[in-house]
Amino acid sequence: MPPGSRWVVLDVETTGLDPRTDRLLAIAAIALRLEGERPVVDLHDSFDAVLRQDGQAAGAVADKANILVHGIGVGAMRAGADPAEVLRAFRAWAGPAPRLGFHVAFDQAVIERAERQHLHGEGPPARVPWIDIEPLAAIAYPEVKARALDEWLTHFDIRCIKRHQAIADTLATAELLLRVWPALQQREGKVDAASLARLARARRWVQGG
Repeated sequence: MPPGSRWVVLDVETTGLDPRTDRLLAIAAIALRLEGERPVVDLHDSFDAVLRQDGQAAGAVADKANILVHGIGVGAMRAGADPAEVLRAFRAWAGPAPRLGFHVAFDQAVIERAERQHLHGEGPPARVPWIDIEPLAAIAYPEVKARALDEWLTHFDIRCIKRHQAIADTLATAELLLRVWPALQQREGKVDAASLARLARARRWVQGG
């Protein structure tokens, strides 16, 4: 596969919404291949793993309201894979590909904090672009007054099999990127990771975020 032609769209599930303190429970991602100037979802190239929460830790993070959101119960937490193994496997699977997601700064912060915690001495986080799809959608369709992922999915009538399940959210987010891609292409001409990262940064700067 030519360099730069494989991207990954990802999503995480966590015990809460604070990337500084809440635990990483699951990572899911799917690859996109650039065919010509358009991305195509590669359903055969994906990643999906639950991180094990041992013993008392599983009970401590098993807030019932939170479990109702992400659907990962205490049993699934205890049966998950070793966190270090999951993080190493994700690094290897994703490789140098740009990471894309909806409000991806949260995913990046949670994953990188987990790497610092579990991958002691195994090197810093991969130096790859992390690209937020939310500002790209807003740039592509400025007339749509949406901010949340659910609002964008509703606008484009994108069906998510099960919201807040990482792999289902990843597929829906990838579909959202495919929907806004033609408008981004029309605006930018040639679309690549560098141009999308620049657009997303510029949008955040204008918003003061």
